[in-house]
Amino acid sequence: MTTQPPAMEQFRLEFQDNGLVHLVFDAPGRTMNVFSNAAIHELKAFAAWLGTSDVVGVLIRSGKDNAFCAGADLTELGVAYDMIVAAPARDRFNIAFDHFFPLSAALRALEMAGKPVASAIAGLALGGGCELTLATHYRVLADSPKAALGLPESLVGLLPGAGGTQRLPRLVGVEAALPILLEGGRLAGEAALDAGLVHAVVPAGEEIAAAEAWLLSAPVAAQPWDQDDWLDPGPASVSARIDPVRAKMMAETGGFYPAPIAILDCIEFGLPQAFDGAIRSEMAIFAHLIQRPEPRNMIQTLFLGKTDYDRHVRKESLPPFVGDVVAALRPLAGGWSDPAVRAEAGDAVGKWALSLGAEEQRLADYAVVAELGYPAYLGGPFASRRAAST
Repeated sequence: MTTQPPAMEQFRLEFQDNGLVHLVFDAPGRTMNVFSNAAIHELKAFAAWLGTSDVVGVLIRSGKDNAFCAGADLTELGVAYDMIVAAPARDRFNIAFDHFFPLSAALRALEMAGKPVASAIAGLALGGGCELTLATHYRVLADSPKAALGLPESLVGLLPGAGGTQRLPRLVGVEAALPILLEGGRLAGEAALDAGLVHAVVPAGEEIAAAEAWLLSAPVAAQPWDQDDWLDPGPASVSARIDPVRAKMMAETGGFYPAPIAILDCIEFGLPQAFDGAIRSEMAIFAHLIQRPEPRNMIQTLFLGKTDYDRHVRKESLPPFVGDVVAALRPLAGGWSDPAVRAEAGDAVGKWALSLGAEEQRLADYAVVAELGYPAYLGGPFASRRAAST
């Protein structure tokens, strides 16, 4: 090695006799890999080292049996949200941009380091995990029910902010990318191969050998959009594909769910640009989106609340108050578009608000959203009641 590799805890390096190095994502103390701030900074340090090393190529894989990477650390995301909205309004954009852009910058450095990088995907690669694989030059997917790729950020009011809105449509086309970006769709097996999301699908257990074979074949260590024959599409052609989708989305959501519209903005403004400008446009849109209350509400309810709810259901330990809240609000279901009805719901849950903690309220909020159709962007009746009182 020409330089000493960085010390890492979230990842580990395994040097192979054939000149390759395995970058193994294996976050300590976690059952599943997530992109914490520590993992992001380690990936950045690795990418910087890679350009100075004499390794033949890099294979990225997971050290966990259950998944490749599940995405962002949502606890840290919540802390970042609070930090951003607590700052003066004039400072929030720069704080958000500077806080969240390092993952995008690290992935860009990885794919531009001048060494071929492949990923062996034997489990779920979601959100930032999927974006990591998209930043590799070659992707091998295990033919397994538990191995799939997806970008579910829109389901919690966000957008893939580490290049996902830019790499995916460049790889598979705008039409194939939209269901993954807007609806949180996942692709596995032959469907992922047919779409162009991965380069090979192999029997489970053979993904590492297949990825290594490619790395040892003297491949071009550059993404398609960084090669001389790449042509960025013109703004008019991108807008022609985005405009009908945007109109349909606005008609369906009334603009109350800003994430899908922001994703369309990322594609429309980013796709005609050179890639380095495109990922900065993506992050600028993300930095505005993250300041809004809808992502916070949807993460609290549709992810954290749902996780708690599903755990209680599995253990048959769902607290009785959840059913009581749902029963009390059922007569109001269907009228949520009326602010007066939502205010009535807030009043109705007031008798529980003083006795239930934040986690318990989140549990009930998820049940009301899931069973009665309360608008998820508002987070649920308890979340709306808190917002109205501040």
